Amino acid sequence: MSSAEDAALAESLNALSPAIKAGVLSEALPYIRRFHGKTVVVKYGGNAMTEERLQRSFAHDVVLLKLVGLNPVVVHGGGPQIDAALRRVGKQGTFLQGMRVTDADTMEVVEWVLGGQVQQDIVMMINEAGGKAVGLTGKDGALILAERKMMDDREHPGQKLDIGFVGDVVRIEPAVVKALQDDQFIPVISPIGYGEDGQAYNINADVVAGKMAEVLGAEKLVMMTNTPGVLDKDGKLLTGLTAQSVDSLFADGTISGGMLPKISSALDAAKNGVNSVHIVDGRVPHCLLLEILTNQGVGTMIRSR
Repeated sequence: MSSAEDAALAESLNALSPAIKAGVLSEALPYIRRFHGKTVVVKYGGNAMTEERLQRSFAHDVVLLKLVGLNPVVVHGGGPQIDAALRRVGKQGTFLQGMRVTDADTMEVVEWVLGGQVQQDIVMMINEAGGKAVGLTGKDGALILAERKMMDDREHPGQKLDIGFVGDVVRIEPAVVKALQDDQFIPVISPIGYGEDGQAYNINADVVAGKMAEVLGAEKLVMMTNTPGVLDKDGKLLTGLTAQSVDSLFADGTISGGMLPKISSALDAAKNGVNSVHIVDGRVPHCLLLEILTNQGVGTMIRSR
């Protein structure tokens, strides 16, 4: 955000009457009380990762959630950053059924970008906003054990396709995350898992976020997207869903395409102990605070029941 934008924002906030400011704080109080001490897993991606004003908004939201007693855990993506890095080394990213084909050279770039550049940028942002963030990959504390993912061959039913070093989560060991939370740190997790032999695997960040929320017994899983949330066939936002109603949306084709892996991970989390999953519009400044601490949500909430 430019200095002019900062000044404009400060001026607009100062223009609010004390009564309005007090009302906002009062509205947040019951949510703070209800979720105090609870874990919230946030999948961070999309425009919120690439636009400076949204990056600042995200960092401030995460720090504020920590300061009022919640325990945020961040799992980040980084597809555009990986594509840019591949282009710099003369490679073109290729996808199969929405999954990145990952040969050895591509995996090396993925590790460098996600576990290095992107992760450390997020850690620095949160720290500059007043938090204490620590970056992790699946290797740290044996956090994410992975295995190679084989894709179904749609043209040859019953056969599998090998798309390289793309992984599925076998097990998550949450001890290192819980230790950091207990010491008031904010974990920032890159979706890179490691096999028993030490081989690194690129894992879909939505999948890692969903599994992490399940294992940590999170109160909420918040998935930031570049859409308003889950839309019906007429393009209208569906603000409240249950796990059962999501199943019906899969069956009738309302949920399809690029939203499938995201909503599948959300649905699994909702069915496996996470009380609510939120698909929120990451293009809205302070979407985390709006969704978690106010009456006015900015996306779709999926309840476990």
